Amino acid sequence: MKLLHSSLYKVRAAHCRAIKLALITDTYIATPILNGYTKCGEIGTALKMFDEIPHRDTASWNIMISGYVNSGRFLSAWVFLNLMKEHGFCLNEYTFGSILKGIASNGLLSLGQQVHCDVVKMGYVGNVYAASALLDMYAKCGKVDDANEVFQTMPERNYVSWNAIIAGYAGKGDIEYGFWLLRGMEQEGVQLDDGTFSPLLTLLNDDKFYKLTMQVHGKVEKLGLGCEVKVFNALITAYSQCGSIESAESVFDGTISCRDSVTWNSMLAAYLEHDKEKQAFELFLYMERLGLEMDSYTYTSIISGCFEVRHNSQGKCLHALVIKRGLENVTIISTVLISMYVKSCTNSMDDALTVFENLVAKDSVSWNSILTGLSQKGWSEIVFKKFTKMRVENLEMDEYSFSATLRSCSDLATLRFGQQVHAFALKLCSESYKYVSSALILMYSNCGIIEDAWKSFEVSPKESSISWNSIMFAYAQHGLGKLVLDLFFLMKQSEVKLDHITFVAVLTACSHTGLVEEGCRFFETMEADFGIVPRMEHYACAIDLLGRAGRLEEAKDLVKGMPFDPDAMVLRTLLGTCRSCGDIEYASEVASHLLELEPGEHSTYVLLSDMYRQFKKWDNIANIKRLMRERNVTKVPGWSWIEVQNEVHAFNAEDLSHPHCHEIYAKLRELTDEIMFSESENASGLTISTGDQESAEYKRADCVKYSTSINTFSFDDTLLSFMQEQKRENIGEADDLHL
Repeated sequence: MKLLHSSLYKVRAAHCRAIKLALITDTYIATPILNGYTKCGEIGTALKMFDEIPHRDTASWNIMISGYVNSGRFLSAWVFLNLMKEHGFCLNEYTFGSILKGIASNGLLSLGQQVHCDVVKMGYVGNVYAASALLDMYAKCGKVDDANEVFQTMPERNYVSWNAIIAGYAGKGDIEYGFWLLRGMEQEGVQLDDGTFSPLLTLLNDDKFYKLTMQVHGKVEKLGLGCEVKVFNALITAYSQCGSIESAESVFDGTISCRDSVTWNSMLAAYLEHDKEKQAFELFLYMERLGLEMDSYTYTSIISGCFEVRHNSQGKCLHALVIKRGLENVTIISTVLISMYVKSCTNSMDDALTVFENLVAKDSVSWNSILTGLSQKGWSEIVFKKFTKMRVENLEMDEYSFSATLRSCSDLATLRFGQQVHAFALKLCSESYKYVSSALILMYSNCGIIEDAWKSFEVSPKESSISWNSIMFAYAQHGLGKLVLDLFFLMKQSEVKLDHITFVAVLTACSHTGLVEEGCRFFETMEADFGIVPRMEHYACAIDLLGRAGRLEEAKDLVKGMPFDPDAMVLRTLLGTCRSCGDIEYASEVASHLLELEPGEHSTYVLLSDMYRQFKKWDNIANIKRLMRERNVTKVPGWSWIEVQNEVHAFNAEDLSHPHCHEIYAKLRELTDEIMFSESENASGLTISTGDQESAEYKRADCVKYSTSINTFSFDDTLLSFMQEQKRENIGEADDLHL
C-alpha cells in the first residue's frame, strides 16, 4: 500500500511538471503519465487526461484498454476497443493481448472468437504475443482443443504460450497430455518456471501419484525454483492429497523466509484433510501470535475443523473471533458457521438461525445450508417458511434447495406442499437432478402414494445409486420386499455401482417382509461378492431381521462377533429384539450398556419401562422413573402433523393450543365411543345383517386408518369439514396424537 502511494505521488509530480513546462500536450510526454495513472488504479484521472490529449496514438488507446481490464471493468475496455476501431486506429499485439486477457477472465467465448477473427484479419496470427493471449483465452473459456489448435500452428512459441497450454490441459484434468507437453517444452529448450509446474501439481491428487510428486519436487529444486511461492504452495497441497502429510510439513518448514497467506492456508487445509485438528488449531494460534493477516479462506478452513461435537467450544471461540474482527457479514464465513452449528449438535440450530438472520448478503449457498440443516434436524415447519420466503423474494433455487424442502415434506407427509414444490422444480427443470428425484421418491412414498414415487424414479437419472436406493427404501417401507429384491438385481444388471446404503435398503426390506433367509444370505455375502464391508447400520438391520423372526440367540451371537464395539443404534435394536422375544434378563443387561452410552436419551428409558410394564415388573418401573428424575431426563412428547388446504396443523400430547381443539376432542370422544360400542357388540355375539356387516367392516377399516401413523397418509379438504363438526371422519394417528 505504501509502495502504491509512493508511485502515485511520483506520477502526480511528473504530471505537474509537464503542465508547468507546457509539455502535457506532447503525446510522448503524456503517454507515460497516463500509463502511471492506470497502473496505480486511478482510472478516472487517466480517462480525464486521455480526453485532454490532442493527438492520441495506438499506445495511449492500448493503455486505457489495459487499465480497464486490470481494474476489472471489462465492458469499458470493450467499448474503448470499438471506439479505437471507429477512430481508425490499427490494433496491434498489445491491444489483442490486453482485450483477450479480459475476455479470458470473464469467460466470454463469443467475444473471444470475434477478436480471433480480427487477429487473423490483421495478420497477427503468427505473432507470439497475440497468439499466446489467444490460446490462453480459449483454454480459460474451456475450449482446450481450440487452444491446442492455435498452439500447434504457432511458428514461434515462448514460455508464456507453453505455460498457457499446459495450464489448459491441467484444468481439463488430462495428466498424461499435460506431462507430455512438459517433456516437449524441455526438448525445445524453453525455460521452465513456476507457471509451468504449479498447474501440473494440481493434477497429483491421489496416493498413486506420490512418487511422481517427488520427481517433480526434485526437478523444481534442481532448477532453483524451490523458493518460488506458487510452486511450494502447490507442492504442499499435492503432497497432502497424495497422502503424505509429513512431506507437506517438510515443504512448509523449508519456506520460512518466503511464505504468503496461501502457504499458511495450504498447510492448514492439509492438516484438516488428514483429520489432524489439533495441529490445525496450533497452526492457527501460531498465525495469531505472529499477527499475520488472515483471509476468509483461513477462517472457513479452521471453522470447518469444528464440525465434530468434541470441538464445539473451539467453534464458539472462533465465532467470537469472527465477530471481534468484524467479519460476521462476510457471506462465505457466515455460511461455514451455519454449517458448523448444523453439524455439531442438535441444540445449536438456534445459533445457526441467528447467524443466518444476521447475515446481510445471503447467497444461494447460505440459503441451502440453513434449509438443509433445518431439514436434517426435523425443523420442517421452519423449512416451509424459509422456502416460501425464497419464492416470494424470487431468490435463486437449485437442486439442494428443492431436495431439502422435499425432505421436510417427506417427514411431515405434507402432500400438497410437496406437490407444489415438485411443480416448481419441474418449472425450473430441476426435477431430473439426482438429489431432487431421490427426495421426490421418498416424499411420495411417505405420503402413501407409491405409484407417484415410481413415476419419479422412472424420470430420474439412474447412473448412480442414489435414486435406486430411494425407490428400494420406498418399496421396503410399503412392505413390498420382493420388488426391492427385483430392483436390486436389475440395478446390478444395469451395472450401477452398489454402495453400503443399497444393502441397508435390501436388509430393511427383508426384515419388514419376513424374508429372513434371503436377508441373512445378503448380509453374509455382501463383502465377498460385492466388496461392501458391513458397517454398524448393516449389523443393526441384521439384528432386526433375526429379532422379528424370533431368532434371539443368533442375534446375540451376531453382536458378539462384530469386529467393532456396538453403538447405541445396534444396542437399541437388540433391546427391542429382547423385548419382543421376552428375554427380560438379557434386555436389562443390554439396557445398562445403552444407558452408559447415552444416559440422556429418553427413548431407552421409555422402551425399558414399557418392557417392564408388559411383564408387570412394577418395582423395576419405579426404579426407571427414579433414575430419570435423578438424571433429569424427561420423555419428549410425540408430535403429529396434518395438512388441510395447504396448511400444516401440529399437535402434541394433551395439546390445547389448536383453535379447533374443542371440536377435535368432541370428535375423538365420539369415535372412541363408537369403537368401544362396536367391540362390545362383537364380543356379545350379536347377529349382524349383511348390510350391518358391510358397515362394521367400513368402521373397522376406518379404525385402522384412525390408528395408523399420520406420516404415511395424505389428507384432503374433507378434514376441514370434519373440523367444522360435519360427519365424515378423516383423521389419523390416535396412538400418538393424544388429544
